[in-house]
Amino acid sequence: MRSERLGGGGSAADVFRALARRARSRQLPPPAGLIGRWFDSAAVLAPSVRALPCPPDQAFTLPATREPGSRETGPRETAPGGPAVGGGWIGYRAYPDRRGALPEAAGGWTDDVVRLDESGCWWFESLRDAPCPDDLAEAVRRPDAEPRPWHIDWAEPDRRAHRRGVELCLDAITRGNVYQACVCARFGGTGSGRPVDFFADAVERTRPSRAAFVQGAWGAVASLSPELFLSRRAGTVTSSPIKGTLPLDADPTLLRDSVKDVAENVMIVDLVRNDLGRVAEPGSVHVTDLLRVKPAPGVWHLVSTVTARVAGSVDTAALMDAAFPPASVTGCPKHSARHLLSSWEPEPRGVYCGTVGMHSPLAGLELNVAIRTVEFDATGHVGLGVGGGITIDSDPDAEWQECLDKARSIVTLRATGRRPGPPRASRNAQADPVSAPT
Repeated sequence: MRSERLGGGGSAADVFRALARRARSRQLPPPAGLIGRWFDSAAVLAPSVRALPCPPDQAFTLPATREPGSRETGPRETAPGGPAVGGGWIGYRAYPDRRGALPEAAGGWTDDVVRLDESGCWWFESLRDAPCPDDLAEAVRRPDAEPRPWHIDWAEPDRRAHRRGVELCLDAITRGNVYQACVCARFGGTGSGRPVDFFADAVERTRPSRAAFVQGAWGAVASLSPELFLSRRAGTVTSSPIKGTLPLDADPTLLRDSVKDVAENVMIVDLVRNDLGRVAEPGSVHVTDLLRVKPAPGVWHLVSTVTARVAGSVDTAALMDAAFPPASVTGCPKHSARHLLSSWEPEPRGVYCGTVGMHSPLAGLELNVAIRTVEFDATGHVGLGVGGGITIDSDPDAEWQECLDKARSIVTLRATGRRPGPPRASRNAQADPVSAPT
């Protein structure tokens, strides 16, 4: 493990733009990155990642030569500027029940990252003990990368189809088939420009806490999530499910006073406790924070936190088997809700409601819930899933409005600069595999 202090530099968004330009100029695969609150840092950026499709059950598992062994349950290594990340596997795993346009899982390994600590200092970290390349240090310290134009023409989901799904869910709740379920819809669109430029602009303006980006020849995923699915470090697993939403201009006390939102959150907390309890040490599952009102881009949310102790013999695959897909985007009982949702929703969810994140042999595992997540395929088509939890007290019109409220911070984004021309194919598929969509 090597760590070099790079000092002050650009913002996370500006450095990410500079890394993308560096990768294109060197004909390397594009960067991947995490921006927000990840691994006790403000950003963890991989300068170049060859992100390839993989079997879903292999996502976020470390190669045999990188298995952390006792490190996964022991203390984290630290760099002079704080906790070390060094590198790892970064990518996504899609929601499992119906396949979308992108691969079911994709990602890749990086031996090096640049990390922005909470004090505003940048660090270069390498699992290979390699020095920081001069041009990489320059990209961090002086990221002379102007925002580039992009554009998306969005189309709203089918309101009648969403209403039908909500009404079917309410009927199933009345009959006792489920107690709660998350019914989703999907914005579609066409885009131009580069996904990395959309992502950099979006994180700069909306400042989500769990933003993540990964790109390959198959397309790109730009996740602007506020929600933590799983964090695993030093033998402790943490999950912070979100249930309950109000527009940001509303009085946040109304959220905590809402019988519907509180009931929804508590049911999902119980589901998370059950999921983690399948692999946790007996008696170690605890709710450490219940029904806290927190801001997110465009909305207020109710957020709770559940922790558990998990033995080192429980590997990442077993943990994912127990907890995936995330409880907050399925329903209670989980298996019944998943089965019914497949018939209530007119389109597959794709990456939406799956997870994006990173597994480092030094820092552990951190994954978001892939909500507020924009998916780009290789032909210029763009998708954005939205949804909300349905309980017996839900009103279909209010649920539709909640979907619009959640999407607003994304679908109203506009790029700086002039609108780009029509999509065109890249001349270098490896260096810039998704130049057509935004």
